[in-house]
Amino acid sequence: MKIEVKNIEETQVAYISVTGSYEQLPELFGEVVGYVMKENLQITEPPYGIYFNSPMEVPQEELKYEVGIAFNGEATGEGRVRIKKIPAHQAVSAVYKGPYGQTAQVYQALIEFAMNNGYEIEGAVKEIYLTNPMEVDESELLTEVQFPL
Repeated sequence: MKIEVKNIEETQVAYISVTGSYEQLPELFGEVVGYVMKENLQITEPPYGIYFNSPMEVPQEELKYEVGIAFNGEATGEGRVRIKKIPAHQAVSAVYKGPYGQTAQVYQALIEFAMNNGYEIEGAVKEIYLTNPMEVDESELLTEVQFPL
């Protein structure tokens, strides 16, 4: 696995913040992507999830996370969909190939890399979904995992 430190540019995103089970992820991604498409906005990056706590730490109903997608254009949001800018920052990053539920090994490798190289993690983990689970087998899924520095 290749680990790197990346400079992330400022991005404008449409997103939904949620507390509850991950079972609602497909619906949430559909809602946020549907909004961006309905508004004829230009999608600039694959969809992402930011996970603020872990199912190993809290019950499913207390999981806090955000799903979103970066875009170009003017938008104000609608319903649960909000708009914000994520500031430019650095992140430690790696791409994982395999099922979504097995990224814990990547998390640990990124945390160790940051600690061993004098970086401090300054926020929640972000997963960027590079492939569509409707189009590839789960063993072929590609997920970029990032921790902000």
